[in-house]
Amino acid sequence: MLDTVLYARDKYLAPNGLIFPDKATIFMAGIEDGEYKDEKIGFWDNVYGFDYSPLKATALTEPLVDTVEIKAVVTDPTAVLTLDLYTCTKADLAFSSPFKLDVRRDDFIHALIAWFDIDFTACHKPIRFSTGPHTKYTHWKQTVFYLKEVLTVQQGEQIVGRLDNKPNEKNPRDLDVKIQYKLETSDPLRQAEGGREEIFAAESAVSLRNFTLFH
Repeated sequence: MLDTVLYARDKYLAPNGLIFPDKATIFMAGIEDGEYKDEKIGFWDNVYGFDYSPLKATALTEPLVDTVEIKAVVTDPTAVLTLDLYTCTKADLAFSSPFKLDVRRDDFIHALIAWFDIDFTACHKPIRFSTGPHTKYTHWKQTVFYLKEVLTVQQGEQIVGRLDNKPNEKNPRDLDVKIQYKLETSDPLRQAEGGREEIFAAESAVSLRNFTLFH
């Protein structure tokens, strides 16, 4: 929904006017979420006595918007994209950004998550508002992208990848999201890489909605 903010900025913001907030950053991290994943995906094995297991593949490709506990986070967070809302353009909303996630403990990684922070740098005291798992619950929660295979990771290793995002051609309020990832490890038995690609419906997207323009 950020494109509507940019439209309002270009149409209504007076010279030297202010935007609140004026900076936005997308973050990613890796999480251990085996119990919830089994509950969400394994549910299809027995739906009131019926086997709907063929739907498990579809369920895995659908991003989940939910609250993630900080104890589930296995990697350090990394900033994927930062936008200056005074200068960014609609074209900047279609991006391809690399990322690196540093593993902080030995564990499993079942999913990658995304969230956003916004900054009010024009205030007398700069303020940051975060929707990440390390903060109190917000309306936006976090967006969970389950991996097809579980990664077994050790402290000090890295997951490298790329996040591609662009507005959907048929419905620009939806997002075409593609994630590629690779576990960098010296253990050949744990080497893994993969990706996922889906259309992300606007009502469940990691979106930046609450902005105010001041003349």
